[in-house]
Amino acid sequence: MPAPVHLDHHATTPCDPAVVEAMAPYWTTHFGNPSSAHPYGVLARSAVARARGQVAALLGVDDREIVFTSGATEADNLAILGVAEASAGVGAHVVTVATEHRAVLDAVHHHVARGGSVTWVAPDAEGFVSAQALADAIRDDTVLVSILHGNNEIGTVQDLDALGAVCRAHGVPLHTDAAQTAGLLPLRFGARPVDLAAVSAHKLYGPKGVGALWVRRRGRPRVRIAPRQHGGGHEGGLRSGTLPVPLIVGFGEAAERALAAQAAGEPARLAALRDRLWHGLRDQPGVTRHGPADPSRRLPHNLHITADGVRSADLLRRLRVDVAASQGSACSTGSDRPSHVLTALGVPDARAWGALRFGLGRSTSEADIDRAIPAVRAAIEAARASATP
Repeated sequence: MPAPVHLDHHATTPCDPAVVEAMAPYWTTHFGNPSSAHPYGVLARSAVARARGQVAALLGVDDREIVFTSGATEADNLAILGVAEASAGVGAHVVTVATEHRAVLDAVHHHVARGGSVTWVAPDAEGFVSAQALADAIRDDTVLVSILHGNNEIGTVQDLDALGAVCRAHGVPLHTDAAQTAGLLPLRFGARPVDLAAVSAHKLYGPKGVGALWVRRRGRPRVRIAPRQHGGGHEGGLRSGTLPVPLIVGFGEAAERALAAQAAGEPARLAALRDRLWHGLRDQPGVTRHGPADPSRRLPHNLHITADGVRSADLLRRLRVDVAASQGSACSTGSDRPSHVLTALGVPDARAWGALRFGLGRSTSEADIDRAIPAVRAAIEAARASATP
């Protein structure tokens, strides 16, 4: 029996064989600590420096501004809590959106629990944040705005240039989680009104357990950030701890290969496959697509639908032999509530319970899509039939 078609690349991606090969020597023969002064350490330090440059090139920033972390979740926490602590302590005011990833939402909730304050900007029905709504939310005591670049559920890609211009006008730094857009969209953060960005290697065919936070070091507003982890002053004093050299090397290789794939037209190929999948599902009664109607304003590898009258858990159980998909963020798996993203968009719970998220990737082919379409349609029909009294 063939393996299920993997359409859950938002959750994670398979590690590229070339990335595995690049990491291999750094587990064994090149095992040095990059903080050591002897030749083993120098070799490891050189490998980290090269990887730092590769990740910086992916983001379009200065390599001296890259801080390696364990992933985007840690990077988001470092950005939000670190800026709040450095700028105004526990009483700082931050602005964000209810459709953010849990890494941002939970960090903000923690900030509020410690005495901080937050304003939640309401997105429109497609998940977009307007410049005016953001401007209305910023106060004199606002120290940070955090807005997800590409939504990991419904695929909405925010206009960071317009939103960043609002932040610049108010002298407030803008943080974004770019885990879903890195390698698929041209970022060029160094030349845009963005000040902090989080990324994760395992979202772009690199290893799990490593990511980065980009922190702008020059210009205005000045970004001040307090470390969340202490013990040696590594990574410019922002993230202490011995660097995981093999993972960082893999991250760098994955970043370089992602840029090459992007230049070779991979995003356009994925967008065409995504549209092929939607065209095969859209005429089924009660099936609704969420996120931007304009395909150029959503992640190229994302399709998010809901099916009326069914539960996504039932759909996924029926699909597991043929298609690996999800009901939303992997970080919210097991929740007894519908997607917080759909709830924030005003989608009724009865509809939100039938959510399915499809994330396409490098291995996805037309044959995969053509296999998935009838499987999804059959799962919806069977789930509805079993739910009918």
